[in-house]
Amino acid sequence: MTTLVWFRRDLRLADNPALRAAQAAGAPIVPVFVFAPEEDGAFAPGGASRWWLHHSLSRLEEELRGRGSRLTFRSGPDTLTELLRIAADCGATRVLWNRCYEPASIARDRRISTALRAAGFDTASFNAALLHEPWTVENRSGGPFQVFSPFWRHCKALADPDEPAEAPLRMTSPLAWPASCALADLGLLPRPDWAKGFGAAWTPGSGAGHEALRRFLKDGLDDYGSSRDRPDAEGTSRLSPHLHFGEIGPREIWHGARRSALRRGRHTTWRDSQFLAELGWREFAHHVLYHFPQAADRPLRQKFARFPWKSNAGELRAWQRGSTGFPIVDAGMRQLWKTGWMHNRVRMIAGSFLVKDLLQPWTEGARWFWDTLVDADLASNTLGWQWVAGCGADAAPYFRIFNPTLQATRFDPQGTYVREWVPELARLPCEWIHRPWAAPPLVLSAAGVRLGTNYPHRLVDHEAARAEALAALATLRE
Repeated sequence: MTTLVWFRRDLRLADNPALRAAQAAGAPIVPVFVFAPEEDGAFAPGGASRWWLHHSLSRLEEELRGRGSRLTFRSGPDTLTELLRIAADCGATRVLWNRCYEPASIARDRRISTALRAAGFDTASFNAALLHEPWTVENRSGGPFQVFSPFWRHCKALADPDEPAEAPLRMTSPLAWPASCALADLGLLPRPDWAKGFGAAWTPGSGAGHEALRRFLKDGLDDYGSSRDRPDAEGTSRLSPHLHFGEIGPREIWHGARRSALRRGRHTTWRDSQFLAELGWREFAHHVLYHFPQAADRPLRQKFARFPWKSNAGELRAWQRGSTGFPIVDAGMRQLWKTGWMHNRVRMIAGSFLVKDLLQPWTEGARWFWDTLVDADLASNTLGWQWVAGCGADAAPYFRIFNPTLQATRFDPQGTYVREWVPELARLPCEWIHRPWAAPPLVLSAAGVRLGTNYPHRLVDHEAARAEALAALATLRE
């Protein structure tokens, strides 16, 4: 009984329940990847995600060939049609996959499962992406959580997730392999190649993901609580794209962190670590989106549907290009464009600036991040943007408006991060690096800074913009 294992965002061989179930049957296995972005609608993978996906699939193909197998590639507007064609090519009678939790994915999977079973196939799906699936976690009233702290307390009180399974050493091949297009035929790489900087910043693939986890647990875990908010330091794990594409699973991270903590004698406190809490935020994001699928493009708090957003294409474009005149914001947006990633603290600062200082709709920021982040994840992206806009689950209080200058002074005190990504300001003294508009003319001249020429004037005065934002937010209480 040949089995198709349909890969999506589970691009790994270890801790892959669908693959493990196929292995347990002892029959030939045909690994399959179908690229059908039309089925994702408005949330088809963005440009940066496609770059990562190409390279991750290449690594997965190498791993499979090392085990006597291969990856069958197909593309088209309809995944079901391609699965049926592949099954006909190799005589498969069983299709297994790991679940995705976005609204479009859930609808597609239900449709495909129903059609395959009607056609006589055995099917099964598994959890490879989350510690706890969204429908298994309930508040005391039997409903979904909308606040993170009680959600994570509840999750930490549950039994540990299963230990991750090892990758298979060998895989049984079918007598005849189905036809496959080439990976390049999927058209995932950008033309022209605007992603040249990504390769210097990232190595996609399961091997790189596991190495990043090993290195972080060895060298970064102890200082994570104090360094995670510092964009001028390598204080984060940078596991988010590896997690999103399933190159490493949350169970592997959970148990890796547990073993690391136990070696350090932290037998009772390891579940309370800030690092695992970040994994908890990812779980919470998927929990919220599963139970409130409309949140992908509409505010969870209904009153925000009448918020008086502005529409200013010029200011939006300046934000996207990193030309707002606020160095910490510009540094983050340039880092994003060059590497496909932005430090999480700076994401909050840049997001707050867009929706609170410029009063641009949060959906504009979410769309830009969706296209430019290598770790673009619909659940996490939605939760983050609705948090900073104040309109989502566990949202920031409406009066919390980040002051970009104070944030920069606190988290990039020497201007190291800004100097790296906004080099035209690199020669400014620390006193002025985060507020060049206030620097004396002689200081600007000595540093080679010409406001309005080689670095822009501020788009807004923050204090005035804050007052306007508070006034706009006050209208929602009327």
